[in-house]
Amino acid sequence: MLKINDQLTPADLLVRLETFWALSGGCLDAIEESASPGTASPVFTVAGRYTAQGWTEWTRGFQVGSALLQFDATGDERFLELGRKKTVEVMATHLTHAGVHDHGFNNVSTYGNLWRLMNEGRLAEDPWQRSFYEVALKTSGAVQANRWATTSDGTGYIYSFNGPQSLFVDTIRSCRALALAHQLGHVLMAERDERVSLLRRLVEHATNTARFNICYGDGRDTYDIRGRTAHEAIFNTNNGEYRCPSTQQGYSAFTTWTRGLAWAMLGYSELLEWLATRPDEEFAEWGGHQQIEADFSKAAEATCDFYIEQTPSCGIPYWDTGAPGLAKLGDYLQQPADPFNPYEPVDSSAAAIAAQGLIRLGCYLRSRTKGELARRYLQAGLTVLDTLLSEPYLSTDPAHQGLILHSVYHRPNGWDYVPAGCSVPCGESSMWGDYHAREVAIYVQRLAQEGPYYTFFGSPS
Repeated sequence: MLKINDQLTPADLLVRLETFWALSGGCLDAIEESASPGTASPVFTVAGRYTAQGWTEWTRGFQVGSALLQFDATGDERFLELGRKKTVEVMATHLTHAGVHDHGFNNVSTYGNLWRLMNEGRLAEDPWQRSFYEVALKTSGAVQANRWATTSDGTGYIYSFNGPQSLFVDTIRSCRALALAHQLGHVLMAERDERVSLLRRLVEHATNTARFNICYGDGRDTYDIRGRTAHEAIFNTNNGEYRCPSTQQGYSAFTTWTRGLAWAMLGYSELLEWLATRPDEEFAEWGGHQQIEADFSKAAEATCDFYIEQTPSCGIPYWDTGAPGLAKLGDYLQQPADPFNPYEPVDSSAAAIAAQGLIRLGCYLRSRTKGELARRYLQAGLTVLDTLLSEPYLSTDPAHQGLILHSVYHRPNGWDYVPAGCSVPCGESSMWGDYHAREVAIYVQRLAQEGPYYTFFGSPS
């Protein structure tokens, strides 16, 4: 179980964040120097060098967006120009990509970050440039919302790249794309000029993810433990009925793939913050904010509690809570994770995502005057980040292109690099892990320096 440091503050991490950003800039430079124009998106490192792995091009936005976060944190305009240039050159096809569920990953990380930086006054106001970012975000949200399957109760979900039978827990973070497009006044236009509400699709998708991909300990099945997540929910496409849990990247349908858990933790926490900025009349068909907020809070708190309870004391999880080799590690939840053990890999990328989710939920609950509960989540997230900013997770090797070590991608498929002399993957980085480490670093840096509160949609009023 995570051993929460109750005394840690955001300011306590500032010195190490300065080191983090210096290392981060070196990594970005190394990737850019080695990436030939027109090559596939870098996904993870092999022996310290970023390489591609064919599946979908879901990591390009993290590569480009990382340069923008580097500028945000350091003010180095070289990274702003790199991120802006690459957004124009390589991101356009992702705006109209109808075959994936990754719009929040690719497009909010690029066009969304540029739009946010202009809103914050970090970029000079430019009407044409602003219009470019906003048209991109509107397009992305509508295209993502069009990837829609209907459930038996008449609601629906954004289906994964596996097909219309598949609801991934990951996609909760792509709801950001729908949120921004709705916030900008956009709708999806359908047959005979039907105006499809992006807010309605966001709410239905998030509600169904909370219902079918997250457990609450209410006896849904034998393995129903509060906060456990299923990577995938499967539906009968003939009548929309839910059939069973499944997984693509976890160990089994009845264990918890920890990166999927982390996506839920962060996805619901940031959507709760966004909901709080929207006028209540937008939610009239659901009776106002209250029920939606209750559903999202239930999902966020359950998943965050499960993470705290099912993660080793340092805050870095193993890749799946039911991975069979964990039985050989003894009382592994009561000690720090061992990334060099011979049985099961850890996943630092899950920790980077989860840290932000925990801190964000804590800040949200504090705004709702739930002080004791808020503090628990805030301190838990800071504790996880504290671990990530230290060796053996923070890479200090200038020859390694990765920033956060000991990430894994797809353990069942065996895609991850296993170094010589080891029996499980270790020592490598991932583009999403490095990006989300940068994102939580910006977030906490601003908390420490009392800067503008960092959100994907702009600082809350």
